[in-house]
Amino acid sequence: MDATVNTVNESQLKGVERMYHYTDCRLDYVYLKNGYVGMETAYGPASGITDVEGLHRVIGVYLVKYKPRLTGAEVRFLRNHLDLSQGYLGQLIGVAENSVRAWENLRGRIAKPAERLLRALVIGKVHSVEISELLEQILHLNRDAYQNRLELEETASGWMVAG
Repeated sequence: MDATVNTVNESQLKGVERMYHYTDCRLDYVYLKNGYVGMETAYGPASGITDVEGLHRVIGVYLVKYKPRLTGAEVRFLRNHLDLSQGYLGQLIGVAENSVRAWENLRGRIAKPAERLLRALVIGKVHSVEISELLEQILHLNRDAYQNRLELEETASGWMVAG
């Protein structure tokens, strides 16, 4: 079980039902009803999140399933949740690294096809489907091996590329 300790100020603990305003994900609208503990440290009040990985998984699924369009902060959150660099995410979804950087820094809006691929990557991670491996294979297709003629043969186990 992952645990993290964050310093908090009293205003983060105020509100309906004393919910905790969780800002470490850099999304300003996430509030926790439970799953955290308050504590006093040498630096002042702090909080500990008992299952950060599980929390981030739920935030990611929520964004992917219910958020109509992703903001730059949400793109950054999902990319970090996938543990991908800006450059590698760009390669997987077919855009330049500076495009990903622009989306995250609010200098551009993520294109709908790229957003769909990002959503698919998140769902793939949650459900242990290796969408990233499929995209990686597509990224590294051997263009030289491609021929303009596709020859197929039927075998005992079904149709196959003739070799």
